[in-house]
Amino acid sequence: MIFNYLLVILLGLILGSFISCFSYRFPKNINFIKGNSFCPKCKKKICWFDNIPLLSFIFLKGKCRNCKKTISFRYPLIELTSALFFLLAYLKFQNNLLDFLIIGIFYLISISIVVIDIEEGIIPDELTILGFLITFLYLILFKNNLVFKNIFYGFLLSFFMLTIHLITKGKGMGLGDVKFTLFPASFLSYPLNLIWLFLSFVLGSIVGIFLIIFKKAKFGKPIPFGPFLATSFLIVLLWGKNLVELIIPLFKY
Repeated sequence: MIFNYLLVILLGLILGSFISCFSYRFPKNINFIKGNSFCPKCKKKICWFDNIPLLSFIFLKGKCRNCKKTISFRYPLIELTSALFFLLAYLKFQNNLLDFLIIGIFYLISISIVVIDIEEGIIPDELTILGFLITFLYLILFKNNLVFKNIFYGFLLSFFMLTIHLITKGKGMGLGDVKFTLFPASFLSYPLNLIWLFLSFVLGSIVGIFLIIFKKAKFGKPIPFGPFLATSFLIVLLWGKNLVELIIPLFKY
């Protein structure tokens, strides 16, 4: 059992390392499949022994071997987060390989969106389309009775986000957020999709308040909403039923 946990953690670290590379290269139109890893500061090639997930960062004390500049903490943070998520997903879905696989794929898409939206301020349409296509295929093959119902909810909640976008003239919601909504809202059945959207706004509000308090943001200045949509999606994937039991009763009083 412990061996399985270690394998899952290792898988998370490796995939996290890939996401670190992908989220940096993809928005810049750099090939993320071919090509050696390189230091973004001195541009020199990174040897394989300096590219071991998490361990290399620790052994190098967070500095590039060549230029001695500080390595961004984004890399170990993404790797650690990925390892933790895959471990939590395995603990919850170890008896259902399909769910573990689907949730793992959705994690990779979602965490990529979190990082790219924070760093570049965009949600790549390619990731949204990929997530929706996987969702549609999953519904067709395994949840055939929910296909039309879930897709309807997906478009309905996307239209709701589009309304916010139009009313605020893009300041309260970007079109990337509108399009991304279609993917999780279609995968999550009612009432999970509503709880997901509600949780996204709650997280966004809380983080927004803290950013303003610590003067990292200002009133009227847009804050990327994609990270909250994607993070809430991952939370609901893992603990959706618990959230239903916690939140739904609140609306009965």
